[in-house]
Order: sequence, then C-alpha cells, then structure tokens
Amino acid sequence: MPAAAPSSAPADPRQGLRFGRIPITNVQPVLEAGSFSAKAIRGADVQVSAVIFREGHDALGATAILLAPDKSEAQRTAMKPGAKGSDSWHGVLTPAFEGAWSFAIEGWTDNYATWAHNAQVKINAEVDVEVMLAEGALLLSTAAKDAKATAPEAAKVFKAAARTLADSSLNTNDRLAGGTGREVRAAVAHFPLRDHVTRSAEYPLMVERDAAGRGAWYEFFPRSEGARRNPDTGEWTSGNFRTAAHRLPAVAAMGFDVVYLPPIHPIGTINRKGPNNSLVAAPADPGSPWAIGSAAGGHDAIHPDLGTEADFAAFVAAAEELELEVALDLALQCAPDHPWATEHPQWFTTRVDGTIAYAENPPKKYQDIYPLNFDNDPAGLSAEILRIVRLWIERGVRIFRVDNPHTKPVWFWEWLIGTINAERPDVVFLAEAFTRPAMMAALGRAGFQQSYSYFTWRNTKEELEEYLVHVSHESAGYFRPNFFVNTPDILTEYLQFGGPAAFKIRAILAAMSSPLWGMYAGYELYEHVARPGSEENINNEKYEYKDRDFAAAQANGKSLAPFVSRLNEIRRAHPALLDLQNLSLHESSDDATLVFSKHKNIAATATEPARKDTIIVVINVDPHSMREGQVTLDLDALELDGLSPDGTFLVNDLLTGATWNWGKKNYFRLDAHMEPAHILHVRR
Repeated sequence: MPAAAPSSAPADPRQGLRFGRIPITNVQPVLEAGSFSAKAIRGADVQVSAVIFREGHDALGATAILLAPDKSEAQRTAMKPGAKGSDSWHGVLTPAFEGAWSFAIEGWTDNYATWAHNAQVKINAEVDVEVMLAEGALLLSTAAKDAKATAPEAAKVFKAAARTLADSSLNTNDRLAGGTGREVRAAVAHFPLRDHVTRSAEYPLMVERDAAGRGAWYEFFPRSEGARRNPDTGEWTSGNFRTAAHRLPAVAAMGFDVVYLPPIHPIGTINRKGPNNSLVAAPADPGSPWAIGSAAGGHDAIHPDLGTEADFAAFVAAAEELELEVALDLALQCAPDHPWATEHPQWFTTRVDGTIAYAENPPKKYQDIYPLNFDNDPAGLSAEILRIVRLWIERGVRIFRVDNPHTKPVWFWEWLIGTINAERPDVVFLAEAFTRPAMMAALGRAGFQQSYSYFTWRNTKEELEEYLVHVSHESAGYFRPNFFVNTPDILTEYLQFGGPAAFKIRAILAAMSSPLWGMYAGYELYEHVARPGSEENINNEKYEYKDRDFAAAQANGKSLAPFVSRLNEIRRAHPALLDLQNLSLHESSDDATLVFSKHKNIAATATEPARKDTIIVVINVDPHSMREGQVTLDLDALELDGLSPDGTFLVNDLLTGATWNWGKKNYFRLDAHMEPAHILHVRR
C-alpha cells in the first residue's frame, strides 16, 4: 500500500495543550477547578491572584478581567507582582451587583518594560546604543498607530517619544530620557504594549447581597422578652412575639442589622431537660427550643406560648420598620414526641432494641433530641425539609441560621441551598458549625453563605494574627466567618475571668476585623458566670426564662450597649470595615498588642468623588493590664496620598475623638480598664 502523501502544512503543535504561550497557573480564588463558585459580595473587593511566568528574561504584565453575568467585560485592572522570585501576581476586582459573575487572568509579554530595561542597561554600558534607540523608536511609533483610535492622548505621547528617540541631533541621554520619562510611562500604564497575550479559563464568582457577607447580628429568645415570674408562686409567664417586639427598638438602636431567633416551634415533653441541662424537668420548665416537636406540631408550627402566625408576621413587620432582618434557626432534629417520630420512623436511626437513638456527642448526651438519618429515605426527608424552608420564606424569613449542619450529609446542603437560591437568591444560610476545618470548608463550598468560626477561641495576639490572615486571605473564596463573641453554648474562660475589659476587647476585635459579627443577649450586661465545669452560662437560657433589665443597667452605667452602638456606628460610616479581604497586619513591639488595618478604594459616583477609606486598629488583647510599646506601620498597605514634610499623617481616634500625627513608627499606651484600643481613621 503506498505511503500517504505528506500534508502541505504540519499541524500546529500548540493546539490542545494545557499551557499557553505565557503559562498561567494557580489562579485564585478558584474552588475545585471551578466546579464551585467563589464567593463575593456586591461592592466588595475580591483579591485575585495567579502564578505567571515565561521562558527567558523578557518582562511580563498581567491583567485581571471581571465578566458580568451576561459575559460582558465589566472591569479590567492591572495586576501587581508579588514577592520577588515567586512569579505571583495580584489584583483587585469589584463586582457592582448580585449575580453569577466570572473572571479571567491575562498574562503577556511587556514589550515596553523589556525594551526600557534592556536599553538602560546597554546604553549605560555603551553597547548597541543606536540599535536600542532605534528599537525604542519603532516600538513607540507602532504603539502610536495602535493607540490612535482608542487612546488618542497616549498615541500623541508615543509619537513624540518615538521622534525624540530617532533624533540623532540630540545627545544619547536626552534621546533615552525622551523614551523613558514619566509621561511615557503613564501613557504605557494606560495603553500597555502587550505581546503573546494568553488568557486563562474563566472561573465562576457568585456575587450575593450584603446580608450574605456583611452585618451585625443580635440573638435573643422571644420567650424571655416580656417573661415574668410570680414572686409568690415562682411560676413564669412566657414572653411572646408581641412582647418581644418591644425589644426590637433597643436592638436597632445598638446598630444591629439582624435579629436572630432560636427555634420558635413547639418543644417536646418527653425527656425534656430542666434548668442547667438537668435530666429532670418540672412541669413548668419550658425546655430547650432545640428539642423541636410535640403534639402541638413540628418544624412548620409555632410554639403556642409565643403566639400565632399573625403574631409572628407582626414581629417580622416591626423588625422591618426598624430596618432589621429576622433570622430563624433551622434545627433539623426532633424531640421524641415530634410528629415525624411516629409518622416517619424511617427518618431516624433505630437501635437494635427497636428504640430510636437520641443525639450524643460523647461525653455529652441529648436525651431530648432525636437526630435525623438521611440514608433511609433521602428523597422523602429532603422533600419535607424543602417544604418547611419554603414555608418560612413565605412567612417573611430570608436568613436561616442552621444548627449543627456538620451532622448532616454535605450533599444535602448542596442540594437544599442550591434549590432555594435558584428560586430565591436573596435567601442566606449561616452554618453553626464548630467542627473540623475540612467539614467547615466543604459546607462553604456546598453553598452556605457564612459560618460561625474559631474566632471565639482565638485570644492571644499570636492566635489572632494567624487566624485573621487565614480568614481574610487564605479561605475567603469559600468561607465567610461570622465573628460571634458569645452564644448560649459558649462562654469562654477569657470572658469568665477577664472582667468588663474582656467583653469590650472581644467586641472591638469582632466588629472591626470582620464584616460579619454577632452577640447573644446578656453580653452587654457582662454575664460571665459559668455553670461549674462547663463553658456555658449558669442558669442557661436554653432551659429556662431570663428576666433581664437592660434599661436599668444602662441607666446605672453598667451596660456595654452604648459602646456596642458606637462600634456599629463606626462600621456603617467606614466601608473599609465591611470588606473581608482587605485586612493587613502591622508590627507591634508588645506581645499582647495586635495591630491591623483595613483599606478600601471607593469609586466615584454621580454625586461623590472617588476616595480612600483607611482604618487602623491598635488593641491590647490582655484584659488585665496596661500595655505600651511601639507600632511600626506598613505605609504601603495604607496607600497614603503623601506624607507631611516630617513624614507624618493625621489620624482621628474614633473612640476618644483625639487627633494625632502618626508616621511609620508610633508610641502607644493602652490600659485595658480604660480604653483598650485605638480605632484610627486616616485623614486624607
């Protein structure tokens, strides 16, 4: 058989390869090669990066490109090189509205930077002088033609520079200066001279509403608000939605955005827990709201003591009038007398003796709770939970705080949240998951918009520095931390023994370092006594009513509420504090003083010019002492417009009103019992 005739043109060997002309690797934020969307918030800066390199010594440039949901190009920004020798490049993209966005990275040979470097070196060494000048003239002459239509001002600069480079009547230094001066470099920044442009794949970026990644949360039990104890009999009358609504103005006055309610459903009577988690409950003990379900109904019902559906609707409406959103606990577990226990026993785990297994987290036992089993009837159980979530959405709930999501299969959350968000992109899910890092990361990838975090147990300067870097830079693409300072389950030793200063310090840390933070009622009253041997409040509200007199405490100067109000006021006034990825650490000579800044460039609007917002926080994290020392600032992270002749700039302390001149190095003295922190606004 005769040999096949050779092809007239060989196949292009570059087709179908993973590397382009300019290799672009390790693009971030990218989750599982793009199979999950990275997270973003409308108007928040997204830090993007990639490793970009090429053979040889030619200079490189890189560009980050933001694509709107319709795939139109919304933003194109120059990336900056990272640490020397790392080949890393970094940039910032800022999506303007919610939706399924995407981004890509371009790497390219920087013809101008390559020529300018080579020309400077060779001409200084008197090597190939005329050749280098001629190459520069040709490069800029060609650039002038290319830029004429889209960048006419840059084209004029290029044309003039090319003439200067080619003018042999001038001396060599003047000719080179004409091609490398400030005006030329500015024109090149506006119109880069790119060659071998290589584009990465496009990667998904889900941009969600503010409540998904910004906000201050306040938790309280509706049954305690308005609850009253008969001094003669000791019996309690439960609060309800109508009485709880009276607490909302105070919550709004403290500057909170979300009021979070523990489960509001009927509470089981079988194995009901008594005060302080005791196994025996008196007939009047209300039980734990997380032991959901009784003859009065299940997850779709409202506890009779709290009121009716109309009462709940009135509560939601009252919150909305105060610009508060209501978050509802979604606790997927049941009391033994929940209707599901008899109607759908397949939704639970049956032990060898035929009984249903109650919840355990050895050595803890929850005899009043049956956990769900998703393996016996995944379709039926999933459909029922979807029905319940849709029902509460119809009743006005847009935020769900999900209890213990790490005890349910991750696939279920991916399905449930995906289904709900496809119907209602405005619905937000918070994961109450204090568990292993891999599971917390998976829940974020599966769709949870935010999560509780390890912040609660990070107390020392070293611990906080490590954790703040992790959540603001390393995990921000998939994990949004909500820095709760306490919960009904968590009263840390730091708060138990740190006194009022500890409460103040933790509130500052949470509110200033994270765009999401929260507190549970009683924090503002410095409630710090724990049940012996535990990390929980004594006389825990999970098992009984609380009658707190917030107004009296504030009138007597024994409330943190005014300080919390000031922190939330500062947050609302400074957009830099409401982004996650813009945190930078600075040095302190003291091992208990933490220093960080948050900076944001704010684009111009129709009514406001472009501006910069920069906050510096210097905080003593030792609640027992006074600390002093020296702060050394990374001035580049602050993006200062310019220093005074003495190398200083003005800062206002947003807590005390003081104004100082600060510079690279600054003395501080912070007494934990007076003002444990400086919150400094850089004046522009």
